[in-house]
Amino acid sequence: MKCKIVNFKTHGDERGNLIAIEQNNEIPFEIKRIYYIFDTIDGVRRGYHAHKELQQMLICIHGSCKILLDDGDEKKIVELDDPSKGLYLNDVLWREMYDFSADAVLLVIVSDYYSEDDYIRDYTDFLRFKKKISCEKSTIN
Repeated sequence: MKCKIVNFKTHGDERGNLIAIEQNNEIPFEIKRIYYIFDTIDGVRRGYHAHKELQQMLICIHGSCKILLDDGDEKKIVELDDPSKGLYLNDVLWREMYDFSADAVLLVIVSDYYSEDDYIRDYTDFLRFKKKISCEKSTIN
């Protein structure tokens, strides 16, 4: 599964902490969009989609949440509860965000502008898409 935790360098002293994030350094792509999720109602799950091309960095800058990742073969749960760590997603992965703490703020840094065409919103369509790209890759090799 193509995802990884990225550790951001924290600069701190008696005044507090600061993390600087730059595109093509800590963020391995050009940043085209940023959004954040907050005030999520207890028990709500978000996401329920995959992206065909998009790269993302997810950072829970306050509180905590869990991310369910599914590549069609394997499922993995990642807990984000440290603002100095980001979850880099660079593959066609089904994702669901859940178990948000009451104070959670999930920041998402994205490689492209919003395009509905990049979304796969049905799990069966996601599995078909994964099978199609897997067949295309095996034909090329």
